[in-house]
Amino acid sequence: MKAVVLLSGGIDSTVCAVMAGKEFGFEQVAGINILYGQKHSKENKAAGKIAAHLGLGNFETIELSGELFKNAGSSLIDAAEEVPQGPYPDNLGPVSTYVPFRNGNLISIATSYSMKQNAQALYFGAHAEDAQNWAYPDCTPEFLGAMKNAVWVGTYHKVRLITPLEWLTKADIVALGNKIGAPFELTWSCYNGGVKACGQCATCLSRLAAFETNKLKDPVCYV
Repeated sequence: MKAVVLLSGGIDSTVCAVMAGKEFGFEQVAGINILYGQKHSKENKAAGKIAAHLGLGNFETIELSGELFKNAGSSLIDAAEEVPQGPYPDNLGPVSTYVPFRNGNLISIATSYSMKQNAQALYFGAHAEDAQNWAYPDCTPEFLGAMKNAVWVGTYHKVRLITPLEWLTKADIVALGNKIGAPFELTWSCYNGGVKACGQCATCLSRLAAFETNKLKDPVCYV
């Protein structure tokens, strides 16, 4: 393998997978999905379907211990905490769906996997809206820059962390994905793991607004 994609099953990582495939050849790209106790684990099935549709050379699921993030106060994990409805707040600081240092853990695991696969690039789909107001501090340019250095140094200069969407909005990503043929119909973004997307959580609202901005119809079903 020449590239690995942290494939969550959402829009951003799917666009990254298509970009990696066009750069290296889809058969030279491996997708990795990590289960960490999230309520929306339905995204794992979406990731598998996306990998198969794109013809990725490999796809694997890694499951972390449910104890790692248990009782960490994240509504994305804890059963007692409801995922809030409505858009992200404008105030500075973490949102309730922030999982403590999640992306640091996921990138570290994916880096080890990349070395095992002899891959030279690891794609991660963080984007500008997740970093806005430090809603997710592990999506900010400051964090990503530090992780890029850590990955490069920690792999004997063998793996580079690639974040091609870092400065793009969700609308920009939908426009790019539409242009390069990303299979949006297979993706799952909703933080709630229902049969259909709720259409009310922050990630659903962001997704819907992005399609609307591009004058496109979101191909997934909503409640």
